[in-house]
Amino acid sequence: MELNVIGAKPLSVSDDVFGGEYKKALVHQVVVAYQAAGRAGTKAQLSRGEMSGTTKKFKKQKGGGARHGDYRAPIFVGGGVTFAAKPRSYEQKVNRKAYRVAIRSIFSELVRQGRLKVVESFGIEAPKTKAMVAKLAELGVSGRVLLVSEDASESVFLAARNIPYIHVLDVMGLNPVSLVGSDHVVVTVDAVKKIEEWLA
Repeated sequence: MELNVIGAKPLSVSDDVFGGEYKKALVHQVVVAYQAAGRAGTKAQLSRGEMSGTTKKFKKQKGGGARHGDYRAPIFVGGGVTFAAKPRSYEQKVNRKAYRVAIRSIFSELVRQGRLKVVESFGIEAPKTKAMVAKLAELGVSGRVLLVSEDASESVFLAARNIPYIHVLDVMGLNPVSLVGSDHVVVTVDAVKKIEEWLA
């Protein structure tokens, strides 16, 4: 298949990478796994056995109403926590092959919906926000825009960082959450070739 390149001749690409079937369930699984892996999982509480303080029984067993042992019991303010939370990992296992299939599926859907724009280059030589705003207007993209280049040059990054909802990534930094959450994805020709090589 061919992808239209703005201001240049069409680019021939692989049908498997940019023209495949959209696998909704797999994409959902990969997106959830990616977000889960970013969770800190550092929450920690003390159970009654880990609390500092005396374990002395503070009143007699009988004749004083309810029977209690020590003040570290969960029913007292300042006591331990029942089923205390401990540091944990939220990471979910996703096979490398499945991950690549999901990314291919996302790119294919972006092409079908007309949300993938291909350019020769961004043409941003100086880190000027004004130049980036003009370029985005020229491309006709708005909302949440993801700019993908082969190496994500510093000039492009600096020109885009003051514009809300504009993100710049290189090919190695691509992830399912950024792709799914963007209204438009603008990719350079060199980046498309590198993506195709990665996902082929």
